[in-house]
Amino acid sequence: MGIKPLRVAITGGKGGTGKSTIACSLALSLAEKFKVLLVDADVECPDDHIILSVKREKIKEVTIPVPSFDHTRCLMCGKCSEACREHAIVHVHGHYPIFIEDRCNGCGACILTCPNNAIGTSEKVIGSVYEGFLNEKYPKKLRENFTLISGEAEVNLASTAAIVDATIKNSHDVDIIIIDTAAGVHCNVIHALIKSHIAFAITEPTPLGVHDLKLILKLLKKLGIDSNIVLNRAGIGDDNIIYNVSRESGIPVAAEIPYSETILRAYSKGKPFKIQGITDIMKVVESLMVLT
Repeated sequence: MGIKPLRVAITGGKGGTGKSTIACSLALSLAEKFKVLLVDADVECPDDHIILSVKREKIKEVTIPVPSFDHTRCLMCGKCSEACREHAIVHVHGHYPIFIEDRCNGCGACILTCPNNAIGTSEKVIGSVYEGFLNEKYPKKLRENFTLISGEAEVNLASTAAIVDATIKNSHDVDIIIIDTAAGVHCNVIHALIKSHIAFAITEPTPLGVHDLKLILKLLKKLGIDSNIVLNRAGIGDDNIIYNVSRESGIPVAAEIPYSETILRAYSKGKPFKIQGITDIMKVVESLMVLT
């Protein structure tokens, strides 16, 4: 095979465009031929296990080092507060540092900056990584070829990118890794996209869909990731506005997926489904799997 494992990102600037639905359908379709790992990297709102009726089991907790202050050594100089870009440490002249734990991302800058080695570390659990497999209602071949890895953050966190990293780093002997990213162009999305061989930007034929499609395509270009556009819910609006973006950017529309009430009902019941138009996405993916 040309690339193994092939890393395929399913992404998009706008929330609710159908990224998870398409990622799940693509994973099931490819699992008919290949060993597939589906990674749900939307750690603040994972839902692939719900769509596929997969029962998850926790395989590890994700922790970050947070500062632990030794007041017997603290000079109350405020340098740790100055170094903290997340504003997790507040300095008040003549007082020990005030630590706001929920804002800390575990970067360690405060520890490196402290002139008197007054800051140690303790571990804080910020999330978990889960593994899941298809149940008996799926054909045996799919059950053998499919694995789900899902990350989930604890509540009330300012930064969850470390959970995305921990989720994606789980190694499996597979042919294809499909990464279902969060919506938008923020840090979590960037962490999920890094090292992807190809990305499919999911959009819909609406003005907001166009706006956010342009943002995600710009990000993919910055990251140097080959990309394709997938037009979901084709026909509910003016499809031409998406094709205009395609022409302007030089990025092809790999597939059109029409709105389907059948898929909607299957989705809501957690039943297996195959989306019309998913074969067009599969063709692009499979073309990268052949010998070069």
